[in-house]
Amino acid sequence: MRDPLAEPSDLIRSVSRALRVLEAVGRAPKGLTVKQIARRCELTVATTYHLVRTLAYEGYVIRREDGTYIVGLEVADRYRELVTAFRGPPSVGEALRRAASESGFSHYLGRFVGGQVAVTAVSEGPRSPYLEDLVPGFDEGAHATALGKALLATLTPEQRFRYLREFGMRPFTPATLVNTEAFEADLAAGDRRGMHLELGQFRQGVACAGVLVCPDKDMERRVVLACALPATEMMTTARLVRAKLLSTARSIADGLATEG
Repeated sequence: MRDPLAEPSDLIRSVSRALRVLEAVGRAPKGLTVKQIARRCELTVATTYHLVRTLAYEGYVIRREDGTYIVGLEVADRYRELVTAFRGPPSVGEALRRAASESGFSHYLGRFVGGQVAVTAVSEGPRSPYLEDLVPGFDEGAHATALGKALLATLTPEQRFRYLREFGMRPFTPATLVNTEAFEADLAAGDRRGMHLELGQFRQGVACAGVLVCPDKDMERRVVLACALPATEMMTTARLVRAKLLSTARSIADGLATEG
């Protein structure tokens, strides 16, 4: 089977270079000059100049008075469109907001995007600690979050091994699982329980629970639901959390099925 992430035979080099320029500018909040962009992207100054001029014309970068370039507002617009697309139909967002309002706990939707675990929708609850890393976008700590675990549990052991080898198992807290054997045992326990858990593995004092919403042969169509709450409350309300997550998951699955 052809690797979907392999370089295509009909790759358009100018588009690839423009994206490299945009990525370089995005990683430099203080801005970059054309010469700095050229060095970071390993391009000639002349080529970089033409690419930057085009990106500026389209609104993807902005030239400041000091000659440096920063990311333009068009990038924010594309991000909002992406978040809206992955959030799903209005009924899904309403189910997520209702669950957060009734429980007081923040709820999250996640799925695979380009083979990587991503948070695709969030509805914050007042009783949950704020987790600035759990916002729409790639989940850099999938091995330490219940959302990530619930998705990784749908992979084969070989697929999980490759994923963890590529993205690593960063120790967010002393409780984070950084051993693949311990991680596999944890996923097996979650499957038996019908809910994946983490207690202080991503953030000390915080717990997360996650359940599968939509199983599918296509990994990019699998969806999970998770919620975050104080670890002390998880210890005493795990069964109730599971029941409410499964109920919300059914509502979300119905909404996604209607869209489909």
